[in-house]
Amino acid sequence: MPESHEMFKTISKKTDDSEFISSVPKGYEKGKTKFIVITGTVISGVGKGTFSSSIGTLLKLFHGYKVSPVKFDGYLNYDAGTLNPFRHGEVFVLDDGTECDLDLGTYERMMNSNFSKDNYLTSGKIFKTIIDKERAGKYLGRDVQFIPHVTGEIKSFLRNLAVKSEADIIMVEVGGTVGDIENSYFLEAMRELAYEEGKENVCFITVTYILQPRSLGEHKSKAAQLGLKTLMGIGIQPDIIICRSENPVNEKIREKISIYSNVPVERVINCYDIDNIYKIPIFLQDVGIDEEIIKILKLPRRDGNDRTEYHKWKELVEKINSANMEVTVGIVGKYTSVHDSYLSILKAIEHTSPYLGIRPKIQWIEATHITPENVKQKMEGVDGIIVPGGFGERGTEGKIECIRYARENDIPFFGLCFGFQMAVIEFSRNVCGLKGANSTEIDDETPHPVIFILPEQEEIKGLGGTMRLGGFDLGIEKNTFAHKLYGKNSARERFRHRWNVNPKYIETLEKHGLVFSGRAPEKKIMQILELPGKRFFVGTQFHPELTSRPINPHPLFRGFLEACLKK
Repeated sequence: MPESHEMFKTISKKTDDSEFISSVPKGYEKGKTKFIVITGTVISGVGKGTFSSSIGTLLKLFHGYKVSPVKFDGYLNYDAGTLNPFRHGEVFVLDDGTECDLDLGTYERMMNSNFSKDNYLTSGKIFKTIIDKERAGKYLGRDVQFIPHVTGEIKSFLRNLAVKSEADIIMVEVGGTVGDIENSYFLEAMRELAYEEGKENVCFITVTYILQPRSLGEHKSKAAQLGLKTLMGIGIQPDIIICRSENPVNEKIREKISIYSNVPVERVINCYDIDNIYKIPIFLQDVGIDEEIIKILKLPRRDGNDRTEYHKWKELVEKINSANMEVTVGIVGKYTSVHDSYLSILKAIEHTSPYLGIRPKIQWIEATHITPENVKQKMEGVDGIIVPGGFGERGTEGKIECIRYARENDIPFFGLCFGFQMAVIEFSRNVCGLKGANSTEIDDETPHPVIFILPEQEEIKGLGGTMRLGGFDLGIEKNTFAHKLYGKNSARERFRHRWNVNPKYIETLEKHGLVFSGRAPEKKIMQILELPGKRFFVGTQFHPELTSRPINPHPLFRGFLEACLKK
């Protein structure tokens, strides 16, 4: 038996005198699953998530490999559920209810797949697992350390995912930059993974940024070189380097990076800014990165696979290039200074528009600045508005005012989660005559609590992971606008809420013309509202933006944009 196999058998042992603590789950077979590890260097926010998902898209849609991605986040939060949108962008929700980083949304959209809690790992989740095990006496009296215990848990997480997903490739994105304390043990775990699995089973791809100071007018690679030196200093040798830049870099820059990193120049790839992210998988194929990965990992060829989804992807890119009708969508929110707070909404608009020949334009409307006196001015020029999710009182009256103006002037309106609730409040006040109607989240002494907390949420004290979260089925009423758009009697959608329409007011709302066309089976939870006679006046208690995909846009977003186009 080869030495590497003997070493792997030793690693899987759990004894109190072994330094190899990295459990190998039942059914795990070394070499059956390959690993791609994507790291950063000098600065964050240069598109590792977009690049990772584009690689996954190419390997899945064109080559037919089963790819399961993982995002490592260094935060001590257990998940992303309690993070402020101003600081971290949107919280993406998976079908199993996991609240996670927005990169998981990018993975799902680009790879046209659903993922789970097994695809997202934070420092908080690792440390909680380790402390729970330590309290239960799982470490056989040992002192618990970063090496081998923390790194061992990280490797175990990946191997368990390999078994559960039966993936050909596990694609690991390590958040942050090299040198960060909070991701240092993630990087160490990846170094160990390559040592244990064998170099032919782990491919390291490093995304670095090539600076171009305006005062100089030329690219400078020294910062990237120093970042690579730090990465190599901790024992990680990149196989492929992606040089991100605003403009194309010259051959000399690639040669410098190649010499400095021991990476052949043909594996130093410049990924410069292009006009839309949907071209990136095709761009990466053109420069041959998929072929290099296949060579490095010695992946079996699957040239006979069905490439229908890949052809749909190329057709989408062609539609983007040919779209020529401009539509302006107003987004009425209170986090408008941080556009990533509404990333999934922006992407749903972006990838649905080309199917209608639309080039979308976004007009940001800050809800906290809206008054009855200026609402007309603030909404001037929009072809439709979206009122997205949110929490708390700030900006609510501005949102309600915008919804009133849209309803009275037949401007297409699309309310998502909190926007759905604001539409109920606006309709209650201004159509049903329920003066002072509100949500108990905003005013717990309102005379008309048309929105109130879900009964199962009343006794919950903690905030993290306690909302009504994840995928739930809903019924769609026949002969309604929603049924026309969906074309079916039921759907599965994703939720993230504590409050809902108060059943005591449903009869009054319906009597005055509001239609609840989507409802939860066996529960009196309203899921979709619509107002007949309008071009588009629809609200959803769920988040349709979370399940809209580039090659399968959500029908409600398509209906909304069609209405905007007609206007």
